[in-house]
Amino acid sequence: MSKPLLVIDGDSLAHRAYHALPKTFRRAERRPGNALLGFSNFLLRLWDSEQPRAVLVGWDSLEHPTYRHELFAGYQAGREFDDDLLEQLDLLPEIVRAFGFVAAKGAGYEADDFLAAAVAQEEERRGTAVVATSDRDSFQLASDRTTILQPIRGVSELARIGPAEVRERYGVEPEQVPDFIALRGDPSDRLPGAKGVGPKTAANLLAQYGTLEAMLEDGRFEAQAEELRMYRRMATLDASAPLPPLTDQTPNWAEASSFIRELGLNALADRVAALGA
Repeated sequence: MSKPLLVIDGDSLAHRAYHALPKTFRRAERRPGNALLGFSNFLLRLWDSEQPRAVLVGWDSLEHPTYRHELFAGYQAGREFDDDLLEQLDLLPEIVRAFGFVAAKGAGYEADDFLAAAVAQEEERRGTAVVATSDRDSFQLASDRTTILQPIRGVSELARIGPAEVRERYGVEPEQVPDFIALRGDPSDRLPGAKGVGPKTAANLLAQYGTLEAMLEDGRFEAQAEELRMYRRMATLDASAPLPPLTDQTPNWAEASSFIRELGLNALADRVAALGA
């Protein structure tokens, strides 16, 4: 129980890797490879630094809408992905599985829903978790047993976020983060938030009332009440996302190296093979 469960937002870190490394980088047959290389390097770095008991990588299911899309037509509106990135996103879960790690993906769920489910399960068994993601929605998972690793400056540096850091950055407790997002809004997901409310006002209101629901019951934001409840639901990670077993893992360096070599990333394949030598 001394080793943490390492939980990774696959899409978040793949996007960062894709934009951090030159798009001119190519693997065999001139296929795109910068996200594959950058994400794999990040995965190896996290394995080495955290020495986890197991690894779960959550993935979005881009071809299926989630309940968030059904609730709010403008959710994540306007997002477009390069074809080169989409090609690599299809391959990355296979790399994860080749290492012997768990890749979690399912219709109707986003990557961070799997993160929430894994954290809840690990805390229930009195273990600890480390969550690697650039999505600040995941700050709601911070606790005395769960630390958020937030990449800064591409993927070269990591900030460790616990409850104290959430309070310092947002002025709210981790469990208040969904209420905070509902009030402040979230430009990246196209959530408008409450009219005229910014981060400071949202934090002050939560310090006064404790919850969004208490504000609404007191008559605040009466004209937007149902919208704000919807935004809060959308900002709350779904810990009921279905998980495969998360038993202790030993990386399969040989299989991973072989698969990576098939993809035409020979230098990375050599590095992985050396780890198992």
